[in-house]
Amino acid sequence: MKKSGYRVEQSDEEASVQRSFSVREAPGTLYLVATPIGNLEDMTYRAIRTLKEVQMIAAEDTRQTRKLLTHFDIQNRLVSYHEHNRDASGPELIRLLLQGQHIALVSDAGIPAISDPGAELVRDAVAAGIPVVPIPGANAALSALIMSGLPTDRFLFVGFPPRERKGLNKLLDGLERETGTLIFYESPHRLKKTLAILSERWGERRMAIVRELTKRHEEAVRGTVQACLSYLEQNKPLGECCLIIEGTRSENEPGSSTRELSTEAWWQSMTLARHVAHYEGLGQARKEAMKSAAADRGLSKRDVYQALLEQNGED
Repeated sequence: MKKSGYRVEQSDEEASVQRSFSVREAPGTLYLVATPIGNLEDMTYRAIRTLKEVQMIAAEDTRQTRKLLTHFDIQNRLVSYHEHNRDASGPELIRLLLQGQHIALVSDAGIPAISDPGAELVRDAVAAGIPVVPIPGANAALSALIMSGLPTDRFLFVGFPPRERKGLNKLLDGLERETGTLIFYESPHRLKKTLAILSERWGERRMAIVRELTKRHEEAVRGTVQACLSYLEQNKPLGECCLIIEGTRSENEPGSSTRELSTEAWWQSMTLARHVAHYEGLGQARKEAMKSAAADRGLSKRDVYQALLEQNGED
């Protein structure tokens, strides 16, 4: 094993061992401290003590974290570490850790390094031989899962889905055969658009939309994907949401659907005309249906229009 800059290069044949609570002078320890996702009473005694004892707290949003620290009378040094400054801030934090400083990493809410750049800091700390110690606490994904009513024995955290239809459909293609419960994060202003695409593919699957976790307006909407979409048409979504969606069922499982379990995309056996007609059957206008089919197939809308013209000409 040798050091290269602040990284430690380790061969694949070597295993590294971390003993989190052994006595050492250097390097320091990187603590991953969970913070409340809404209700401040979810802050643990250990989290408060850790934040008071470290030399520095690295936060995704210092303004938001400052409110939390003030509430618990924590006055340690606060620095910024987020997606836009991680290339500069990350190496500096690693340098300070190697010198023996203990640093706590927090996100805006919940457990750091989940859907945020903290994962990269952890990766670099591990590579540099720096101990990484989790301080557990509130987590939106698992909290939503356990209240959803859907299976919890196997699940897959997907995070925020792609914003564009083409990217989302590609993601769903890869998840088509996943039997575990799926966990997505989504923002309220994109929720209806995402659910509309999910409904085209998985309209009969059970799901739960869980929002405002641990807050006064905590809410879970349960039903099929189509039913939940219908609810959203009448009720404006507010607050960050977790989408919990059942996985596909095996063909021998009681109550299973006839959902296609092959590795091919669901539309590949269709002609282009049938593909477009499928979306028209879901209530889309002709132009919108062609746009949806084009996104699935990685084509331009013009290509689809021209191909349909040629097919009609042959008929």
